[in-house]
Amino acid sequence: MKKFRKEKLASRASSVAGAASILGSYQICHTVCIWIISVLAILGITVVGMPLIFFQKIAIPMWSIAAVLLIISYVIYLKMKCISGKLLIFNLGVVIAGVPFIQQYTTYFWIVGGIVIAISILLYIKEKFTSRKKGGKRTS
Repeated sequence: MKKFRKEKLASRASSVAGAASILGSYQICHTVCIWIISVLAILGITVVGMPLIFFQKIAIPMWSIAAVLLIISYVIYLKMKCISGKLLIFNLGVVIAGVPFIQQYTTYFWIVGGIVIAISILLYIKEKFTSRKKGGKRTS
């Protein structure tokens, strides 16, 4: 029972790390703002400016929280092995892609983060295919 709680806590910390890193990225916030403005325009509501510009002020704290939670998740992974390693790699990619500090290198962070995310997805897919070949259950 106690191990289940630790696994659940570790899983939630890892999820929060990924979500917070996404909120820390200005470009994603900008895209969400544009989407909100478009949806409101379809509904006949005109918005001038960016409705979520306040995220710009909290980008660095949110990214910092994501980085700290990722480190905590990694420490838990090293001690108990109760978190998926592929999920940690995925979250690392999201945190790298969301780095808000150096704006002139944002494209490079996106590329590196995207590559790390792609590697984690490929590892997950590879694991699923190898488990099916070895006689694992198929879920439809």
